[in-house]
Amino acid sequence: MTTISCSHQARVDIKDLRLRAYVGIKDEEINNQQDIIINVCLTYDAGEAIRQNEISAALNYRTITKQIIGHVDGNRFALLERLTHEVLSLVMEHSAVQWAQVEIDKPHALRYAGSVSVCLEAHR
Repeated sequence: MTTISCSHQARVDIKDLRLRAYVGIKDEEINNQQDIIINVCLTYDAGEAIRQNEISAALNYRTITKQIIGHVDGNRFALLERLTHEVLSLVMEHSAVQWAQVEIDKPHALRYAGSVSVCLEAHR
């Protein structure tokens, strides 16, 4: 196999994680769960994962996804901004993550709009 020179910076995208939560301040939002769609994009140095070809050397995005589900699904948040911040904080708790962006969509939050979303990012 030919050795090539490349960046070991991996980009991981968790797309369209669909959960239900109470998000909002109006009575109907407080009393009824709503669909939300979470998208996470993150980067980490995958050099060891590439060299070892072992899950133990890689960032476990399944663990991150389970943490997000546990934190969000069925819980209450007044503001979409706060929810987005909390999910971003969960992702950044993993020391291997160098940069992350979280976007959360709230479908049908506005009349005539498909959704409203808030996007936040952080880096080390």
